[in-house]
Amino acid sequence: MTEHGGPGDGFSTGGPTAGEREYPQTEPGHPQQEETDPVADVSRETTFRVRTAEDLADGAPTFDDDHHTPLARAAEHSVLARQGTRFRPALSRPERTRVFVVANQKGGVGKTTSTVNIAAALAQLGQRVLVVDLDPQGNASTALGVEHRRGVPSTYDALVDGVPLEEVASPSPEVDGLWVVPATIDLAGAEIELVSVVARESRLRKAVHGHPLVGGTDAGEERFDYVLIDCPPSLGLLTLNALVAGDEMLIPIQAEYYALEGLGQLLETVEMVKAHLNQQLDVSTILVTMYDARTRLAAGVAEEVREHFGERVLKTSIPRSVRVSEAPSYGQTVMTYDPGSPGALSYLEAAREIAIQGAAS
Repeated sequence: MTEHGGPGDGFSTGGPTAGEREYPQTEPGHPQQEETDPVADVSRETTFRVRTAEDLADGAPTFDDDHHTPLARAAEHSVLARQGTRFRPALSRPERTRVFVVANQKGGVGKTTSTVNIAAALAQLGQRVLVVDLDPQGNASTALGVEHRRGVPSTYDALVDGVPLEEVASPSPEVDGLWVVPATIDLAGAEIELVSVVARESRLRKAVHGHPLVGGTDAGEERFDYVLIDCPPSLGLLTLNALVAGDEMLIPIQAEYYALEGLGQLLETVEMVKAHLNQQLDVSTILVTMYDARTRLAAGVAEEVREHFGERVLKTSIPRSVRVSEAPSYGQTVMTYDPGSPGALSYLEAAREIAIQGAAS
């Protein structure tokens, strides 16, 4: 260690040396890639792998192998994604509308992000989807490009005033086949207003199942195949309404330790709802989000979740992605903002798994 302030000081603000500029370096024999490298260990040990763009493009026309540089591959996958379903196997529609509750009382786990991107991916795969935004922040409404200022017909009107859901739903301008019931700031006071209402916990169920396009073959060819309800990050009356309204539950879990701590409380709430209010509710799908394959922690959390929930955990995890975070600021999902990005392709594959999972059950 040199004297403080010297050229070799570990806290020096000077520019990187020639050996530092290419970090991380992976040439054989480099000291950063020794046998004890934890990153290398994770790559060997992790069985919970994130599906990549190559997986999704499998079977589709490819460019000349001589041009498979990283930049060329990224361009190829983007082109394939933008060409829609032409290179993707068609997904059969479910026999009746599948109503999903997307919930986790812990904030910042990718709940709303997963709701809107899976909804957009399902719509891109030929399904008809309705998203019900039940979070007063209205983030799902923002990402799907629908207006949700105060005074706009919203979930508040359906829950508090009993307005039919079809009258407050509007099509998303970004994706064909995707409809949205927006949330406005008025929804923040709905829990207080619903306290004195009879059967207050089943208001949303009545609204969803009362929609003429929700149901089986009797609802016609224009029926919704999926309804996704985005819940607020709490276990209050709004989330309770969603749990009573849904038949299936999708829980996004961030690949970090704190995400596991509140999971027990959430599952206890689900069991109480099943025992007293909605026997059909089933935790059918677990999605690991913000997955970083470079860390042992992410691998450990994913493995622990898989050991507990088994086949209900989707094989596809959602990697950390700047593009996924950027998309809402443009009023879009990552599926339209950058369809060739790893995040978009991962959500597309997760949506396909959900659809196939339902067909097999």
